[in-house]
Amino acid sequence: MKSASVPHSRTSFWLALLVAFHILVIIASNYLVQLPVELFGFHSTWGAFSFPFIFLATDLTVRLIGKNPARRVILRAMIPALVVSYIVSVLFHEGGFKGFDALGAFNLFVFRIAFASFAAYVLGQLLDVYVFDRMRRDYVQWWIAPAASAVLGQALDTVAFFGIAFWRSSNPFMAAHWGEIAAVDYVIKLTVSLLLFVPMYGVALNAITRFMRRREALPAAA
Repeated sequence: MKSASVPHSRTSFWLALLVAFHILVIIASNYLVQLPVELFGFHSTWGAFSFPFIFLATDLTVRLIGKNPARRVILRAMIPALVVSYIVSVLFHEGGFKGFDALGAFNLFVFRIAFASFAAYVLGQLLDVYVFDRMRRDYVQWWIAPAASAVLGQALDTVAFFGIAFWRSSNPFMAAHWGEIAAVDYVIKLTVSLLLFVPMYGVALNAITRFMRRREALPAAA
């Protein structure tokens, strides 16, 4: 599958849109990671199903715009995501709305989740960008780059997030099960990515490439 590049005049628009998308997914994932779910007898969280969207967006960014703009997306998103994630997670701690008065007291448990998300996001995404860019240059097959970056990027993201957020946590359940949850979370995210998001990446890239070629052909036809 051939790659495409976004015209420079539209790069700023797409970067802003991607930053907003990254922040939205991070906020949703930080909330959903507080909600446990049991799958086939193993403990995990609902956040495992939302976070892979970021890797899909990052890989498309590297392919269409380049690795340096992708890194700018990460740098622009990380601080707002940390702040807003903390606020949202405090207001909706453990799935229920706690009221705005909850913001008056510092919540260490939620702050650890927000900070862990910040660290894991930066480390995982920067590794994802590096691996994806390297693989797409070395291999012609379109699926190798997103698959390899998903395997390595999400492994680092998962270990960093769960280790920082829940090791010796004040939440007894998460403190006791974070290792199991991290392993199951990684398996779920990797399965979702390889079976759903890698094909979605191929479909999205192909659709975007055709759309851009049609737009470029319009002036010539006129």
